[in-house]
Amino acid sequence: MISEQNIASLIGGNVTDTDGHKIGTVGQIYVDPDTGRPNWATVVTGLFGTSESFVPLDRADATADGELRVPYSKDEVKDAPRVDTDTDLTDAEEDQLYEYYQVSSAPADDADTFSGGGIGREDAGAYASASDGYDTSGPTTDDAMTRSEEQLRVGTERVETGRARLRKYVVTEHETVTVPVTREEVRLEREPITDANADDALTGPDISEEEHEVVLTKERPVIDKETVPVERVRLDTEAVTDTETVDADVRKERIELDDDARPMDR
Repeated sequence: MISEQNIASLIGGNVTDTDGHKIGTVGQIYVDPDTGRPNWATVVTGLFGTSESFVPLDRADATADGELRVPYSKDEVKDAPRVDTDTDLTDAEEDQLYEYYQVSSAPADDADTFSGGGIGREDAGAYASASDGYDTSGPTTDDAMTRSEEQLRVGTERVETGRARLRKYVVTEHETVTVPVTREEVRLEREPITDANADDALTGPDISEEEHEVVLTKERPVIDKETVPVERVRLDTEAVTDTETVDADVRKERIELDDDARPMDR
């Protein structure tokens, strides 16, 4: 329900239909000068807000978020009879609007209900002074002003910076290894005849021809290959902490005293 207490908060607010679709914004609110009860509102529509139409408030509601909800569609409001919003409503204009919206007309003793004109943005502060304090830069407030500011909330997110992979491939290297080898060589050994070898020396004919043969041997390098495991290799990661500086613009409200008081003449 629309009451004189919430008129100021509705000026400039959105006007919506029963489904919540926006119709326009509240331009002015017309009240009964005797009772202070709001009866009509003007709705600013059009691409550039150049059109203003009247809508009755008898079945309108103010929502919790400050919207004016009316039981009419956008087309119904836009097609309402055009009435000059800069002057008072005449009886003929009022009757025309009542007929268009198919609502009952005002009682006979309320014929001059709208002679006081409408309450617009420039009048809202004065009208609201009878109720709560009014902040001319915002909605109805108490006698204090709230100062707000934006604060930076900096966090981190993990992003991919690159990839590392293990790849095994074969290379051929030439190696030189020194290997000790042995070989046999012939060496003549002469020994005199003694009692120990006399029997061997006198065995056989006195004079004869003989041959003795010795097989000589030597070692040579032999190359063989075998595959053996030498190590295990794997990929691992470690976290390294760095610091980075970020900057951004934030908005902050400032409050200052604008004192128009002048020293009194003595």
